[in-house]
Amino acid sequence: MGAASSAEGEREPLLAGVPAEARLQPAYSRVFGRRWLVLVIFSLLAFMQGMVWNTWGPIQNSAKHAYGFSDTDIAVLVLWGPIGYIPWLLFMWLMDKKGLRSSLLLSTLFMVAGAGMRVIPLQDLRLRRWLIHGGQLLNGLAGPTIMSAGPLLSTTWFAPDQRATATAVASLVGYLGSAGSFLIGPLLVPAPNDTAAAHKVSAWDVNHIEERLQLVLYAEFFVIAVLFGAVLFYFPSRPPVPPSVAAASQRLSYRSSICRLLSNVRFLMIALAYSVPTGVVAGWSGVLDMILTPAKVSQVDAGWIGFWSVVGGCVFGVAMARFADSIRGMLKLILVLMLAGASLASTWFTLTCLTRVTHLPSTAATLYTSCILVGIFINSSVPIFFELFIETVYPVPEGITCGVVTFLSNLFTGLLLFFLTFYITDLSWLNWCLTGSCLFSLVLIVFFRESYDRLYLDVFVSV
Repeated sequence: MGAASSAEGEREPLLAGVPAEARLQPAYSRVFGRRWLVLVIFSLLAFMQGMVWNTWGPIQNSAKHAYGFSDTDIAVLVLWGPIGYIPWLLFMWLMDKKGLRSSLLLSTLFMVAGAGMRVIPLQDLRLRRWLIHGGQLLNGLAGPTIMSAGPLLSTTWFAPDQRATATAVASLVGYLGSAGSFLIGPLLVPAPNDTAAAHKVSAWDVNHIEERLQLVLYAEFFVIAVLFGAVLFYFPSRPPVPPSVAAASQRLSYRSSICRLLSNVRFLMIALAYSVPTGVVAGWSGVLDMILTPAKVSQVDAGWIGFWSVVGGCVFGVAMARFADSIRGMLKLILVLMLAGASLASTWFTLTCLTRVTHLPSTAATLYTSCILVGIFINSSVPIFFELFIETVYPVPEGITCGVVTFLSNLFTGLLLFFLTFYITDLSWLNWCLTGSCLFSLVLIVFFRESYDRLYLDVFVSV
């Protein structure tokens, strides 16, 4: 699985306009200590965007009693995240033309406005539900930048031997925010005493649930407001001196980049390999409580399962990215191993949920283990995929490349949740979609031919 060389014509835009003698000279580069502060601010924003997106799934029973949400409402609240990706081309253009600071400032403004709409304490539950839906949509509009800018930030601020690690942190912390909602929501917001019949829940229970929900919404709004101030008063688009040759090299224009991506069969191949399983698992995890209810798993236990599955994926993903930084040129092999593990774990989980047919033991231990393994293998593959995207289509700008693939991922999430609004009584089909998506991705990666254009530039041109 060695790296395949790219044609000479593919590298022409990198050096266009540069004198021949300059091409042979090592470029001056430097890394700055402030890069870690930039990474922390961005990561905290991604954390909160993921937490706000996944607020309602882990506490669906409590939300139904407090605000009168239906099962369809819960699915739509999760669906607003993918819907926010509809104007993704506009956000990618803004990132390419105006830089990371301007695009991130706009996204943070959307997050503040959305979180503010959700905390308005109205007595009219119908209007309150509309405001919550609107707040979720605004938070979704921050997704195109938050989910796509990690590789751009790592290339702009970090040296080649730290890029994959920085990409992993920036891209996986958003998943950690989703995991945080699995933990914080069920722990702070009590579940109704009887989740099967709304009329048996006392008025005191409903008022107490609503008070605790309001506390969670206020806390999320406060943190996002503080982060908005941090981006407003300090968040540079780039360092004074680039950290590598690749960071200083010429890139394709916005229009040329889109045309290059859509005409590159190899890119489309790995784009589908990434977007199908990650899109399916995002929708699947957003309604994990509903999936596990037939297995008699409580809201709190479902929250813990979702939490550890995402946390395991984030920790393992950072470890694998650090390994990829140490041993370069092995991205495809790492992905094959991850997707093989995801296929086995998702099949195990699906068959366990069908215990009446398969007669497999359906215990808390098997559900915990299989679900956590799915999260570990799928979520940890995200930064490895991102790095492989950039290497494959370089010199297309990182923000545009990752914007396309995250749009496709959200498109599949949206399609899954759209069908969920029609087929919500029996959710076993969601588990089969998860298993099929992992197997589909594994087949595509096995037949993919890898190349490392950006790594070639940094290792050979800079020497």
